[in-house]
This record gives sequence, C-alpha cells and structure tokens, in this order.
Amino acid sequence: MPYRQAKPARSAPSNGKPPGRPPPAKPQVARTPPARGGATRGREPRHFAALDLGTNNCRLLIARPQGDGFAVVDAFSRIVRLGEGLAGSGRLSDAAIERTIAALKICADKLRRRNVTLSRAVATEACRRASNGADFIARAYAETGILLDIITAEEEARLAVLGCHALIEPGEDPALVFDIGGGSTELVLVDTRAETPRVLDWHSAPWGVVSLTESAGHGPPGQDGGAEGRAAAYAKMRSLVAESMAPFAARLPRGIAVPRLLGTSGTVTTLASVHLELTHYDRAQVDGLIVPATAMRRISRDLAGMDLRQRAQLPCIGTERADLVVAGCAILETIMDLWPAERLGIADRGIREGILRRLMGSTA
Repeated sequence: MPYRQAKPARSAPSNGKPPGRPPPAKPQVARTPPARGGATRGREPRHFAALDLGTNNCRLLIARPQGDGFAVVDAFSRIVRLGEGLAGSGRLSDAAIERTIAALKICADKLRRRNVTLSRAVATEACRRASNGADFIARAYAETGILLDIITAEEEARLAVLGCHALIEPGEDPALVFDIGGGSTELVLVDTRAETPRVLDWHSAPWGVVSLTESAGHGPPGQDGGAEGRAAAYAKMRSLVAESMAPFAARLPRGIAVPRLLGTSGTVTTLASVHLELTHYDRAQVDGLIVPATAMRRISRDLAGMDLRQRAQLPCIGTERADLVVAGCAILETIMDLWPAERLGIADRGIREGILRRLMGSTA
C-alpha cells in the first residue's frame, strides 16, 4: 500500500544555493508594470515568480517567503505541447507557438496583477533543440514581456533536485532523483547526508513523453496493431530509453543496500493518481506519497496494453494525456530497472520550486 512520510526527510534550506556550484545567474526582473491601483507598499510581502516552459507544459508559480520556505499565492498550468512535431521537423510549429504565446499572456497578466517584482522564466528541451528556438524567445518577449532563459540540461536537473529533495526518504547511501519531461529526462544521483544534497552525477536522456511518443508510439485504435502492436511499440520505447541511459547506468554505484528513488513529473504524479483511484487530480494526496515500485510497474504495463480510447476514459489521464502516458511509463520502468528501489517517492514539485528558492535566497 502507498504511504506518506510522517515529515519530509529534511527541511529545505533558506538560501537555496546548492554547494559546490557557482552563483546562479542574476534573475530576470519582471518588466511588467504594477497592476492598476498603485505600487507595492513596503509593508506588503514581496512576491516572487517562477515559470517553467517545457516541451509539453507551461507552468507558473507565484509565492511569497514564509518561514524557511514559501507560501503559494497563485499558480497556472496548461498543456501547450510546444515540442509537438519537433522530432521530425527540427522546428517549433506555428500552431505550437500560438498555443504557447496564449498561455504566456495569461502568465504575464498574473504577474502584473500580483505585483511580482522578481521573477525568472526558463525554457528547456524544446527550445534547446529547435532551430527557431531563439526566434520564439524573441517573439514571446515582444508580445508578453516575459524573457525566457533557455537553460542547460544540467541546470534543469539541479533545479529539479533543489525543488523536490525534501521528499527524498531518509538514508545514508546515494539517492536517485529523476524528472521525466516532454523532450528529455533528467537523472541526478545525490548524496543526501548534508542539509542540501550534493550532486554526485547526472545524465540527460534525449527522450521525454513527447519525443518518445512521436518516435516510437503506436497509432490510434484500429491502426495500432492490436495487443501485439502495442506490446511491440512499448518494447521499442523501452529499448530506446535503455540505450540512451546506458552510459549513466554503467556509472551508477553497485551494492546499495536500500536504493532510494524520487520522481518529479507529470508521469509519476499521474500514475500515482491512478494507483490511488482518484476521480480527479489532488496534489495534496499525491505530493510526498511513497508507492511500491511493483504497483507502478503493474500500472505502467496495464496502460501500455490499452488502446488510446481506453486510456482516455481513465480519470486523471483523459484525452490530454492518453497519447503520451505510455511513453512516460516506458521511461519510468527503464529507470526502475537501472535503480531497483522497492519504493518510489512522488513529488509534485521541481523546477519552479527550485527557481523560487534561488530567487528568495538571492535576496535574503
């Protein structure tokens, strides 16, 4: 059965700076003017914002400092599929750009209304890979006032760890943290004996739920080859992911008594929702959950065996995730192969939270 830790393994540091790293780049100051009604008064708490534009999602978090952490003031999340078709064309499509710009305009409005003065917006794999990524960044800035910073895969991995490491189960041996994105998957091996985990090794695999689906996913009902075709597609996905992670797998330490594994992504939170049989997604029930690895494997294989229509009928998957979730399952199972933990920690937090901790730490 799944269970929840009595409390996080460790409290998040207030400075938000991982040891052994150079100081983060100076965060971008939001250029949006204060909302009508006047400037922020000195007695009001400062609002900080973090925007994470991935290959599949655009997500915003606005928060204010509270104790050693922060309190969320506003949030926004929308599936924009910025990287749709990127694997074949090498470019961001016009339709994907329009969807993303529309979402960024909503984010810009929230930044204005919340009087955010310090923010950072990052873009990841889709913009790193696209030949017109820089043009898209320029257009987004011109139309929304949001300046997106295309970060490296290494910084993406470190921000994810900074945002979710408090949910790693206690232990002395290294732990593995992973983030299954839309265009890539980041894996980070961390030493958790200090207050802030120290990164021992990291790897970015060029497969996320969008890129893997477009390269090896099966077709819609009637064109997916039936049960055999779906099984073959899933096996191909597993093989591609395993090949891309082989160099990292060879470097991982052996003989870990109790491997610890923490995942942060839409894949693991979605599968945790299916495991809990939720009728709708509930972050309070999912974030911080510990689920048996065998249960996650069973759900992954069950979903891989279903056709698109069957998956779309499941709560917490629906039509928006039905075509991508199988690729996430293939990536997850491959990760559990190379790091055979008995339990999987689930985090509905990551890059945005890591950005917020850095921003608040830089002004402490």
